[in-house]
Amino acid sequence: MTAPAIPVGLSTASVWPQKARAAFEYAAELGYDGVEVMVWGDKISQDPDQLLKLSEQHGVPILAVHAPCLLITQRVWSPDPIIRLRRAVEHAQVLGAKTVVVHPPFRWQRSYVEAFSELVAELEQTSGIVVAVENMFSVHPAGRKGKVTVTAFKPSWDPTDVGYPHYTLDLSHTAAAGVDALELAKRMGDGLAHVHLADGSGAAKDEHLVPGRGTQPCAQICEELAAGGFSGAVVLEVSTRKAANREQRAELLRASLTFAKLHLDTA
Repeated sequence: MTAPAIPVGLSTASVWPQKARAAFEYAAELGYDGVEVMVWGDKISQDPDQLLKLSEQHGVPILAVHAPCLLITQRVWSPDPIIRLRRAVEHAQVLGAKTVVVHPPFRWQRSYVEAFSELVAELEQTSGIVVAVENMFSVHPAGRKGKVTVTAFKPSWDPTDVGYPHYTLDLSHTAAAGVDALELAKRMGDGLAHVHLADGSGAAKDEHLVPGRGTQPCAQICEELAAGGFSGAVVLEVSTRKAANREQRAELLRASLTFAKLHLDTA
């Protein structure tokens, strides 16, 4: 019996600075299996009615919701990160999404840090939504590489240091962190529920390159997911902000999808 295909989605962040509406258009045009909605200042990303209309109009399901946990989204829905995460889970329930992606807490969010592990467990138990904590990365002061690093996250940028039921593996972040993506995936084990597929050069910054154009083992990760019976989604979260026009952006997104489908194909 053939294993079901792993769905390949497009993050709405991949069309930034364009908004969520454009992501649905590209996903339908290029043949993506769905979208992940990054909740940010774009009002449509916060509005389930508008998102459901776009999903129906383009025939593109919503696979996941990315909670508003970036520095630029600290006041989306609420200044309280606990409320933002609860709202993200409610958003996913209304949208029919299976997964909510969330970053570890920032170290200055003291009450959130203390509540985070129990909150994630509670939300999963009460909602049926997978809350997948994403790996992030540290930075080296003044660009220096070595033993001294600074992290904005607490208790760690690496969610496996703490241990959560489910994880999101981001390959642009593993590049920026300078860690072995294959080893991190092994540590995540059966808890690996969601993948952000992108690449990075190993520079200490979040590049979100088209997979195959950096140093990360994107092909091997995809092949191991397919061989291992992965039941989550692979979402392309690539940067197209430097695209000069629609055709260039579409080509970057098409190349990303082609790479993912090629290496996830177990046939």
